[in-house]
Amino acid sequence: MRNHRFRRRIVPVAAMGGLAVLGSLVTPGPDSVADAITSRVRPPADPVQQRLDGLVRDDGFPAALAAVRDRSGRVRNYTAGVSDLTTRAKVPVDGQVRIGSNTKTFTSVVVLQLVGEGKVGLDQPIETYLPKLIRGNGIDGRHITVRQLLQHTSGLPNYTNFLANGFLPFQHTYFEPRELLDMALAQKADFEPGTKWEYSNTNYVVLGLLIEKITSRPLVEEITQRVIDRAGLRHTYFPNVGDQTIHERHPHGYTRDKPDQPLTDVTELDPSWGWAAGQMVATPSDVDRFLSALLGGRLLKPAQLNEMRRTVDAPGLWPGARYGLGLISTPLSCGGLAWGHGGDIDGYHSSDAATDDGRAATVAVTRLPETDGQINHLQAAIDSALCG
Repeated sequence: MRNHRFRRRIVPVAAMGGLAVLGSLVTPGPDSVADAITSRVRPPADPVQQRLDGLVRDDGFPAALAAVRDRSGRVRNYTAGVSDLTTRAKVPVDGQVRIGSNTKTFTSVVVLQLVGEGKVGLDQPIETYLPKLIRGNGIDGRHITVRQLLQHTSGLPNYTNFLANGFLPFQHTYFEPRELLDMALAQKADFEPGTKWEYSNTNYVVLGLLIEKITSRPLVEEITQRVIDRAGLRHTYFPNVGDQTIHERHPHGYTRDKPDQPLTDVTELDPSWGWAAGQMVATPSDVDRFLSALLGGRLLKPAQLNEMRRTVDAPGLWPGARYGLGLISTPLSCGGLAWGHGGDIDGYHSSDAATDDGRAATVAVTRLPETDGQINHLQAAIDSALCG
């Protein structure tokens, strides 16, 4: 997992139950010894709450929080666990978390808006816009298209390999985007462009540089104005240079570099090593709102949204998952497809998905999953939320 920072690891695959059902009144029949007495049946526990409780109780996540949006736009929020392992404070409802690779979807939306404006060509080489920049051992920007960057079929090696031995030494280190790119270009290409699919955060660092080159403005400004403001996200932001804090109420995030180490509080960290691939902060309900706005056509023209949803096999992910342009599809157990991304960054994991009919769900936990069992339980939580 250390070699796949911000990689989408959780998506609904198996149905594990439905949303809560209100208690009903049951009237005894004429044979009942209780003449005309009605009794209330105890309502079953909410499956989403049960899932979150299990993530804390059985999987050892310090906290779990979720927001579930139904077809009418109604949102239910859930929490479990504790916000701070020291004070044992309660988890803030719909608190802010670092959303890791969900940032890629925001970055992709901006690129596709530029495509819709005629400023970028999806199938143009990145060399057209960033001349002589993408060069290395088996790496040539003249043969890598914008689409391949968005789709993870470029063959660019992952710069986050530098974290393979642990994150904690870099918790408060600031990285310039060009430093991240240089880390990638110092490695050999993973494969010839377009010949396979393999997740690489480097693709989205290049796309961030593309956005800044075309707009002549900082990436943070473009994502804020073009996506966050347009979608009406009130608790979402792209941290600016040097900002290591989470601005609003939030649970603490924890990590460890090895499974046998104690958890370290990494709530405050410099997220610059994620940049266009994974730097953002949001609440679960804002992630739901963003995905609903995207699928509802509020952020992209139909032609660009259709391109975003054109997917390829993604063998490095989970069964049934396919990767589009910064957007992942996966089949739901109750039928149809869910669209989302999800993300990992030390301290937080978020899993999210939305459907074309308005349903959306986001689950966040306050450390990275470490086992297949934990991943499966997170998958089940999302599927329960969407298939109720």
